[in-house]
Amino acid sequence: MKVAIYGQLLSEHDVTYVNGLLKALEEVNGTAVIEADFLKMFQSYSTKAHIPSFTQNEGLDDSFDLFVSFGGDGTMLRAISYVGNSGIPIVGVNTGRLGFLSTFKKEDVRKVVTEFVAGAYTIEERSMVEICTDSHIEDFGDLNFALNEITVSRKDTTSMITVETFLNGEYLTNYWADGLIVATPTGSTGYSLSCGGPVIAPTAKSLVLTPIAPHNLNARPFVISDDTKIKLKVSGREENHLVSLDSRIATIPNGKEIIIQKSPYTIKMVAYTSESFLKTLRNKLLWGEDRRN
Repeated sequence: MKVAIYGQLLSEHDVTYVNGLLKALEEVNGTAVIEADFLKMFQSYSTKAHIPSFTQNEGLDDSFDLFVSFGGDGTMLRAISYVGNSGIPIVGVNTGRLGFLSTFKKEDVRKVVTEFVAGAYTIEERSMVEICTDSHIEDFGDLNFALNEITVSRKDTTSMITVETFLNGEYLTNYWADGLIVATPTGSTGYSLSCGGPVIAPTAKSLVLTPIAPHNLNARPFVISDDTKIKLKVSGREENHLVSLDSRIATIPNGKEIIIQKSPYTIKMVAYTSESFLKTLRNKLLWGEDRRN
């Protein structure tokens, strides 16, 4: 078993859990490869022998059985940019707060290995969205995809922007709002949910358009088929607006045509039998927290 390990931050307290994962791998004759910057943080606390490393551009290939992200949901989204279209299954160990995507509690980190070896999991194909414009966006480079959402929003102003929206070439509406979120089913429990969007099962073939603080009060979140090509054009008082792909962000001139569509590849997320999506809804979004239940 060959496992890639990634994280953005590492506290002295959490070193115990990384060591726990490494120990579980040793017990099954597995191999660990740690992201280079995370490895430096780990080695500042640990006296472990030499461990190989990888970077975003080198060291990951289809020989890996699993990619483990240590952190919160933000770290998990950063991890997606490492996995890309490699097809390596990914799972998150939550050392942050809510950890909706990072389903495993850090105290249960050994189960990441033991349950994987036992075959107590399935692979969920999570759809991605990608952005296209009439010219290259240097800030994103080749990482023009997102697992959770692509968002357009205002910049350098408290005024609303207008988001002219077309679906498969047909005009839908102008959203007068602080912005517009195009969320995947995975992202439906993130920013979109905070703005009033619906929860969508992670394997549904859908996207949702969720306006951010719309001034046209009849504007509501809109669930569409994930094979829809979405065209957006932003106007407003300022010259530029923001476009974000999960946690990555760029400034784009108003009036530039933005095309958003489903990516041609998916992210393989490991769904352990002990940690289901419905269980996560109950435990982390507190569904069913009613004395009558």
